[in-house]
Amino acid sequence: MSKTLCAAALLLTLVLTAMRLSAHHAFAAEYDVNRRVTVSGTVTKFEWANPHAWLYVEGKDENGKAASWSFEMGSPNGLVSRGWTRTALKKGDQVSVEGYGAKDGSNIANAGTVTLPEGRKLFGGFHSTPGAPVK
Repeated sequence: MSKTLCAAALLLTLVLTAMRLSAHHAFAAEYDVNRRVTVSGTVTKFEWANPHAWLYVEGKDENGKAASWSFEMGSPNGLVSRGWTRTALKKGDQVSVEGYGAKDGSNIANAGTVTLPEGRKLFGGFHSTPGAPVK
């Protein structure tokens, strides 16, 4: 392979890697550490998918306002290390989720502590979510 072709392949690899890394956001890019939310309600969906799991809850916030909420969670691998399983929650389960609201004010939040139906509490956020357990 010629030097020019090798250099072009290396440059392409570096550009694609950089694009992939920049697409993976950090907590601070989308969520407001000062916008704490607590929602108690019914699970409507629990998506166990990469790069992040999602928990959807129909419930009421700490002010009693009813709404549908979407909670972004950590990666499935990170959640497993914190005691989660892909079957930990199912449609109809009653949960309480404490987290950090989106900067745009929508009903999207980064999950922090999730209280499961039997009362067990698990951390559901990113490794960069405030309060994340230390490895």
